[in-house]
Amino acid sequence: MIDLRNGYPRLNLSRRSFVQGSAALGLVSAAGGLLAGPARAEEPKRGGNLRMGIGGGASADTLDPAMATATVAFVIAHCWGDTLVESDPETGEAVPSLAESWTPSPDATQWTFKIRQGVEFHDGSPMTAADVVETIRRHSDSESQSGALGLLGSVVSVEEVAGDVVVTLSEGSADLPLVLSDYHIQIQPNGGKDDPMAAIGTGPYKLVSFEPGIRATFEKNENDWRDDRGFVDSVELIVMNDATARVSAITSGQVDFINTVDPKTVALLERAPNVEILQTSGKGFYSFLMHCNTAPFDNNDLRLALKYAIDREAILNQVVGGFGTLGNDFPVNDNYALAPEIEQREYDPDKAAFHFRESGHEGPILLRTAETAFPGAVDAAQIFQQSAAAAGIEIDVRREPNDGYWSEVWNVQPFCASYWGGRPTQDTRYATSYVSDAEWNDTRFMRSDFDAMAAQARAELDEDKRRALYRDMALMVRDEGGLILPVFNDFVNASSARLRGFVHDIGNDISNGRIASRVWLDA
Repeated sequence: MIDLRNGYPRLNLSRRSFVQGSAALGLVSAAGGLLAGPARAEEPKRGGNLRMGIGGGASADTLDPAMATATVAFVIAHCWGDTLVESDPETGEAVPSLAESWTPSPDATQWTFKIRQGVEFHDGSPMTAADVVETIRRHSDSESQSGALGLLGSVVSVEEVAGDVVVTLSEGSADLPLVLSDYHIQIQPNGGKDDPMAAIGTGPYKLVSFEPGIRATFEKNENDWRDDRGFVDSVELIVMNDATARVSAITSGQVDFINTVDPKTVALLERAPNVEILQTSGKGFYSFLMHCNTAPFDNNDLRLALKYAIDREAILNQVVGGFGTLGNDFPVNDNYALAPEIEQREYDPDKAAFHFRESGHEGPILLRTAETAFPGAVDAAQIFQQSAAAAGIEIDVRREPNDGYWSEVWNVQPFCASYWGGRPTQDTRYATSYVSDAEWNDTRFMRSDFDAMAAQARAELDEDKRRALYRDMALMVRDEGGLILPVFNDFVNASSARLRGFVHDIGNDISNGRIASRVWLDA
């Protein structure tokens, strides 16, 4: 039986049973209620101004959810918007949002979504099935630059039928509801085609002001269709890319929450009065990326040399402070359903030296990094530099400016530090950045045989066959791709003691971007 911990978990159904059973049941939400969140131990309080110091913002940030890339834009999108489907924070199960229920065809190539009625956009206009149709069409258009395009490549058509939204796929996918929980796919009036940066949605807060790379402010949406969220009167999101500035802000009471706490400062923060550490297991990872189509990284022996030359244990202990698990150069850990069991790659200077000689490369290798890439990214690069030196590999570490790193270095330069958050399923993880036509294929890994396996796994109803395909895919990325993945990180954030109701969400960091809608403030 499939344990779809990040698909349809804890149901103990095979994928075939799920498709057939949900077709009969229509996946109607129980008693019309929403399931996205555990029962609260205390009654939320309303009012106050939530202040957050968030790293991962830049002057290039945009309000268009299709183009959102880094953390600040991710959190902003969830303040003003809603997706069609959400994921349960504890299990990863697909749960209703703007779609009340959904029904697949027996082969999962066609899905019918029943759209919630009586929901209004921030401008007072009704949210309709037509808006949902146009939103999905915009993000799935082959000419789109949306970060969700790679997830929606199998969409053939999206139509409104008798008030429902019918999505037809070129191949079966039992993962489609979770695909539509992706944060880029915020439902907008006319799909956002008229003004994608208007930040008009159905979310708990209305945008008041936006200064890219500086701050964003919101006020409560008094006409919110949900009464179980949006407890504060206003939200202020302040861009704080400097880790020291974030620590100073939380300890001084300037803000109520900060993200990406450097593990080296955890002990200091634990001693600070009125500060709490928030540690959450997830699927995100710290990495170094090589462009497989750019010299010298178009040589697989050189890529293997660098993979064997990195001391993962040192990075886990010295940079991550033990707040995570070892990576193995493919982007899936045990938090994913059907995660493969593959022998751990270890630091081996002798094997690194062998592959380096086989590559024929001479001279230093330039690695770009910045603190905004991930907490301790500069230190991790220096540890990498030292461990590679033992294999006779010279790495030249260049520290880039934080501002502009995600627009001018990541996905542009051929060897750099990076961070990736998790995705609901293995299929969406690979579709985001490993299939050849993925918008964010940041290792330039382009293999037609890999693409074929991804498509086959997506439609495969036999659990054992799907598991075997995912194992083959992981081995291909591990042994031939451009990903160096030393660690999967736990999410380590900090809050003031007066911030209550924080939900630990395995989906992604900062309560899967939904922190503002879920927390409240004590007096």
